[in-house]
Amino acid sequence: MTDYKTDYEKRIQGRSTLRYLMGLYVRWKANLKYEKARRIARKNGCQIGEGVVMPISLARKLNCNCKIGNHVSIQTDKIDTRAPLFIGNQVIIGMGTEIITCSHNIDSPEWEHKQYGLTIEDYAWIPTNCLILPSCRKIGYGSVVGSGSVVVKNVDAMSVVSENPAKEFKKRKCVHTSLVVESLLGGDYEIYRKTWKRRIQENK
Repeated sequence: MTDYKTDYEKRIQGRSTLRYLMGLYVRWKANLKYEKARRIARKNGCQIGEGVVMPISLARKLNCNCKIGNHVSIQTDKIDTRAPLFIGNQVIIGMGTEIITCSHNIDSPEWEHKQYGLTIEDYAWIPTNCLILPSCRKIGYGSVVGSGSVVVKNVDAMSVVSENPAKEFKKRKCVHTSLVVESLLGGDYEIYRKTWKRRIQENK
Protein backbone atom coordinates (compact mmCIF):
# COMPACT_ATOMS: atom_id res chain seq x y z
CA MET A 1 0.00 0.00 0.00
CA THR A 2 1.37 3.42 -0.97
CA ASP A 3 2.11 5.81 1.90
CA TYR A 4 0.83 9.27 0.98
CA LYS A 5 1.80 10.95 4.25
CA THR A 6 4.04 13.99 4.17
CA ASP A 7 7.35 14.09 6.03
CA TYR A 8 5.69 16.35 8.60
CA GLU A 9 2.92 13.82 9.26
CA LYS A 10 5.38 10.94 9.53
CA ARG A 11 7.58 12.89 11.93
CA ILE A 12 4.76 13.95 14.25
CA GLN A 13 2.79 10.72 14.19
CA GLY A 14 5.96 8.72 14.81
CA ARG A 15 6.57 10.39 18.16
CA SER A 16 6.00 8.79 21.53
CA THR A 17 3.15 10.22 23.61
CA LEU A 18 5.61 11.93 25.96
CA ARG A 19 7.52 13.56 23.12
CA TYR A 20 4.26 14.64 21.50
CA LEU A 21 3.10 16.30 24.73
CA MET A 22 6.42 18.09 25.15
CA GLY A 23 6.15 19.40 21.60
CA LEU A 24 2.54 20.41 22.20
CA TYR A 25 3.52 22.52 25.21
CA VAL A 26 6.28 24.32 23.31
CA ARG A 27 3.90 25.08 20.44
CA TRP A 28 1.14 26.20 22.81
CA LYS A 29 3.48 28.80 24.32
CA ALA A 30 4.61 29.97 20.88
CA ASN A 31 1.00 30.14 19.69
CA LEU A 32 0.13 32.62 22.46
CA LYS A 33 2.84 34.94 21.14
CA TYR A 34 1.80 34.59 17.50
CA GLU A 35 -1.89 35.04 18.30
CA LYS A 36 -1.02 38.28 20.07
CA ALA A 37 0.99 39.45 17.05
CA ARG A 38 -1.90 38.70 14.69
CA ARG A 39 -4.37 40.56 16.93
CA ILE A 40 -2.12 43.62 17.04
CA ALA A 41 -1.60 43.64 13.27
CA ARG A 42 -5.33 43.29 12.56
CA LYS A 43 -6.14 46.05 15.02
CA ASN A 44 -3.74 48.29 13.10
CA GLY A 45 -5.64 47.59 9.86
CA CYS A 46 -3.48 44.87 8.29
CA GLN A 47 -5.35 42.06 6.52
CA ILE A 48 -3.94 38.69 7.64
CA GLY A 49 -4.89 35.16 6.65
CA GLU A 50 -4.61 31.92 8.63
CA GLY A 51 -1.39 30.50 10.06
CA VAL A 52 0.71 33.67 9.85
CA VAL A 53 3.67 33.81 12.23
CA MET A 54 5.64 37.00 12.81
CA PRO A 55 7.41 38.91 15.59
CA ILE A 56 5.31 41.25 17.71
CA SER A 57 7.72 44.07 16.83
CA LEU A 58 6.64 43.74 13.17
CA ALA A 59 2.95 43.47 14.02
CA ARG A 60 3.11 46.86 15.73
CA LYS A 61 4.42 48.43 12.48
CA LEU A 62 1.89 46.89 10.08
CA ASN A 63 -1.05 48.95 8.87
CA CYS A 64 -3.78 49.15 6.24
CA ASN A 65 -1.15 49.24 3.47
CA CYS A 66 -0.35 45.59 4.16
CA LYS A 67 -2.09 42.39 3.18
CA ILE A 68 -0.69 38.97 4.12
CA GLY A 69 -2.03 35.64 2.84
CA ASN A 70 -2.27 32.23 4.53
CA HIS A 71 0.53 30.17 6.12
CA VAL A 72 3.27 32.78 6.03
CA SER A 73 6.46 32.80 8.11
CA ILE A 74 8.14 36.16 8.73
CA GLN A 75 11.21 36.34 10.94
CA THR A 76 12.15 40.00 10.50
CA ASP A 77 10.67 43.33 11.54
CA LYS A 78 12.62 45.38 8.97
CA ILE A 79 9.67 45.86 6.64
CA ASP A 80 8.71 49.29 5.31
CA THR A 81 4.92 49.75 5.43
CA ARG A 82 4.62 53.25 3.97
CA ALA A 83 3.53 51.93 0.55
CA PRO A 84 1.21 49.03 -0.40
CA LEU A 85 2.70 45.63 0.42
CA PHE A 86 1.08 42.34 -0.56
CA ILE A 87 2.53 39.04 0.69
CA GLY A 88 0.94 35.93 -0.80
CA ASN A 89 0.36 32.44 0.59
CA GLN A 90 3.11 30.09 1.81
CA VAL A 91 5.76 32.82 1.75
CA ILE A 92 8.90 32.56 3.91
CA ILE A 93 10.90 35.66 4.88
CA GLY A 94 14.02 35.13 6.98
CA MET A 95 15.78 36.95 9.80
CA GLY A 96 17.57 40.20 9.04
CA THR A 97 15.92 40.73 5.66
CA GLU A 98 14.95 44.34 4.95
CA ILE A 99 12.17 45.38 2.58
CA ILE A 100 12.00 49.05 1.49
CA THR A 101 8.92 50.25 -0.42
CA CYS A 102 9.61 54.00 -0.61
CA SER A 103 12.35 56.32 -1.81
CA HIS A 104 12.85 59.99 -2.68
CA ASN A 105 12.48 61.91 -5.91
CA ILE A 106 16.13 62.80 -6.53
CA ASP A 107 15.16 65.05 -9.47
CA SER A 108 13.01 67.32 -7.34
CA PRO A 109 14.22 70.25 -5.23
CA GLU A 110 11.66 69.16 -2.62
CA TRP A 111 13.19 65.66 -2.46
CA GLU A 112 9.67 64.34 -1.71
CA HIS A 113 8.86 60.71 -0.98
CA LYS A 114 8.00 58.35 -3.83
CA GLN A 115 5.89 55.31 -3.00
CA TYR A 116 6.44 52.18 -5.04
CA GLY A 117 4.94 49.19 -3.23
CA LEU A 118 5.78 45.52 -3.53
CA THR A 119 4.02 42.24 -4.29
CA ILE A 120 5.53 38.98 -3.05
CA GLU A 121 3.70 36.12 -4.74
CA ASP A 122 2.84 32.66 -3.37
CA TYR A 123 5.62 30.24 -2.38
CA ALA A 124 8.41 32.81 -2.58
CA TRP A 125 11.36 32.34 -0.22
CA ILE A 126 13.45 35.31 0.87
CA PRO A 127 15.96 33.98 3.43
CA THR A 128 18.33 35.79 5.81
CA ASN A 129 19.87 39.25 5.42
CA CYS A 130 18.45 40.13 2.01
CA LEU A 131 17.79 43.71 0.94
CA ILE A 132 14.76 44.39 -1.27
CA LEU A 133 14.95 47.90 -2.73
CA PRO A 134 12.00 50.04 -3.94
CA SER A 135 12.95 49.49 -7.60
CA CYS A 136 11.77 45.89 -7.15
CA ARG A 137 7.98 45.85 -7.49
CA LYS A 138 7.35 42.10 -7.68
CA ILE A 139 8.94 38.91 -6.40
CA GLY A 140 7.33 36.20 -8.49
CA TYR A 141 5.58 32.94 -7.69
CA GLY A 142 7.91 30.31 -6.23
CA SER A 143 11.02 32.44 -6.59
CA VAL A 144 14.04 32.17 -4.26
CA VAL A 145 16.40 34.97 -3.27
CA GLY A 146 19.84 33.90 -2.07
CA SER A 147 20.89 34.95 1.44
CA GLY A 148 22.54 38.35 1.58
CA SER A 149 21.38 39.36 -1.89
CA VAL A 150 20.42 42.90 -2.91
CA VAL A 151 17.33 42.87 -5.13
CA VAL A 152 17.02 45.92 -7.38
CA LYS A 153 14.54 44.70 -10.01
CA ASN A 154 11.57 42.34 -10.36
CA VAL A 155 12.18 38.64 -9.84
CA ASP A 156 10.50 36.27 -12.31
CA ALA A 157 8.38 33.31 -11.23
CA MET A 158 10.36 30.20 -10.19
CA SER A 159 13.65 32.07 -10.54
CA VAL A 160 16.56 31.57 -8.14
CA VAL A 161 18.49 34.83 -7.84
CA SER A 162 21.56 35.81 -5.86
CA GLU A 163 24.42 38.31 -5.44
CA ASN A 164 24.58 42.13 -5.43
CA PRO A 165 22.77 43.11 -7.52
CA ALA A 166 20.71 39.91 -7.58
CA LYS A 167 20.63 38.07 -10.89
CA GLU A 168 19.04 34.81 -11.98
CA PHE A 169 21.26 31.75 -12.19
CA LYS A 170 18.72 28.91 -12.34
CA LYS A 171 15.04 27.97 -12.26
CA ARG A 172 13.36 26.26 -9.36
CA LYS A 173 11.88 22.85 -10.20
CA CYS A 174 8.98 22.86 -7.74
CA VAL A 175 7.54 24.76 -4.78
CA HIS A 176 7.17 23.71 -1.13
CA THR A 177 3.57 22.48 -1.29
CA SER A 178 4.08 19.83 1.42
CA LEU A 179 5.83 22.11 3.90
CA VAL A 180 3.94 23.32 6.97
CA VAL A 181 5.37 26.82 6.75
CA GLU A 182 4.35 27.94 10.23
CA SER A 183 6.24 24.98 11.73
CA LEU A 184 9.53 26.70 10.84
CA LEU A 185 9.04 29.03 13.82
CA GLY A 186 7.02 26.67 16.02
CA GLY A 187 3.70 28.25 15.06
CA ASP A 188 2.01 25.01 14.03
CA TYR A 189 0.04 24.37 17.24
CA GLU A 190 -3.33 23.60 15.61
CA ILE A 191 -1.87 21.55 12.74
CA TYR A 192 0.33 19.64 15.22
CA ARG A 193 -2.74 18.69 17.30
CA LYS A 194 -4.80 17.66 14.27
CA THR A 195 -1.94 15.57 12.85
CA TRP A 196 -1.61 13.63 16.12
CA LYS A 197 -5.38 13.21 16.33
CA ARG A 198 -5.43 11.55 12.91
CA ARG A 199 -2.90 8.99 14.16
CA ILE A 200 -5.23 8.11 17.06
CA GLN A 201 -8.17 7.74 14.68
CA GLU A 202 -6.16 5.54 12.31
CA ASN A 203 -5.14 3.23 15.16
CA LYS A 204 -8.70 2.63 16.37
